[in-house]
Amino acid sequence: MPESIAPDELGRLLPRIERLAREAGALILEVYGSDFAVRGKADASPVTAADERAEALIVPALQALTPGWPVVAEEAVARGAAPGAGALGDRFWLVDPLDGTREFVSRNGEFTVNIALVERGVPVLGVVYVPVPDRLYAGVVGHGAWLEEGGARRAIACRAEPAEGPTLAGSRSHGDEVALTAWLQGRPVAARITAGSSLKFGLVATGQADCYPRLGRTMEWDTAAGDAVLRAAGGCVLDLAGAPLRYGKPGFENPHFVACGLR
Repeated sequence: MPESIAPDELGRLLPRIERLAREAGALILEVYGSDFAVRGKADASPVTAADERAEALIVPALQALTPGWPVVAEEAVARGAAPGAGALGDRFWLVDPLDGTREFVSRNGEFTVNIALVERGVPVLGVVYVPVPDRLYAGVVGHGAWLEEGGARRAIACRAEPAEGPTLAGSRSHGDEVALTAWLQGRPVAARITAGSSLKFGLVATGQADCYPRLGRTMEWDTAAGDAVLRAAGGCVLDLAGAPLRYGKPGFENPHFVACGLR
């Protein structure tokens, strides 16, 4: 079994992953500004040239940067061209080249590039890049989490839940109000924020929200990068039984989960 990578070493790797996410974002914006076509995949989810061009950049770049570390990327999985869970070993990359394709198609700007490194089932490094409006979340578990926007970079951390109750982050395109009401069980909520893609993890990691319950289907590439940033900021992502979300599962499908700030 290989030794775990030290947080300081991951911290040195992080800027290269940030640059890669930004380069993928630039390709996405080229398509975003064009009259692009939208196609349906086998699972009925949409895909565009932006998803494919970003993934075609990210995957070989990661393979060149870290030879021997498998890369699992959304569009490759859809084509049957990605390694299965049984072939991943202790360390692998998870990539969603364009998280929030529905938001991309709607042109509301709430889409992201997600790149995460998973070690022994735990996301230990994550980058979530938001091309519109050029915002980047990054984190290394045990080393810290950061937000970069407007030319400035600052450390971020989750907040303790206010006395008046939590602010909930929710999905703009995948909400289930009946399931959410049942999960809350009458618990008071101070405020609610909706956002697309992995932006919900960023809201909790920066203390703008306290909780993001996701009571619907997600895949590991949807959550791993945001999960890593949130863990690095002091939060956690738990299944409904209270266990931390794990990665490298057969089929790469997540259970329902709750992303939390300080508990």
